[in-house]
Amino acid sequence: MTGKFGPAAILTGSFVLILSSCSASRPPALPSDLAAKPADVYRLGLGDKLRVNVYGEPALSGEYQIGGSGAVTMPLIGDVRAVGLSARELESALIQRYTAGYLKSPKIAVEVYDFRPYFILGEVQRPGRFPSTEATTVLGAIATAGGFSYRANKKRAFLRRAGTDQEYEIDLAKDVRILPGDVLRIGERYF
Repeated sequence: MTGKFGPAAILTGSFVLILSSCSASRPPALPSDLAAKPADVYRLGLGDKLRVNVYGEPALSGEYQIGGSGAVTMPLIGDVRAVGLSARELESALIQRYTAGYLKSPKIAVEVYDFRPYFILGEVQRPGRFPSTEATTVLGAIATAGGFSYRANKKRAFLRRAGTDQEYEIDLAKDVRILPGDVLRIGERYF
């Protein structure tokens, strides 16, 4: 005998505590403004690869990547902050920097030719990093990673949008887009 409570009561109480702790740590659902289509203007981020054309200056033109500091390193002018800017805003920043002592009336075009990757973790066949495309959905991302593992929860997953620390729960029956830099995690099913 274990005092006032029998072994069945102790096991039942333990089971209730385990279940309540599982539901208490559940992340919030993805807000509709984050699930909607992406913003009309793409914001540059770490790992984006850019094609910069400085018209009439082939030595300054080329392909560049936004480095870990959040900047793109350009000839003559060095690092120019790029993270969070649109391609048009980066063009303006480059024009301003080159005009300040290097070029007279430069014309510059910036194009993103390779978006930063998204990541998928957890219960898929091949977790890892994958190249972003404009129309990738959560189910498309899972298919790219080889599909669900046998332990996967096929009803819900967890998504952390690029640039945020918050993980959100998403319903896999809904068509949610994956954006460059997102982290998608597929959890285990419990029963």
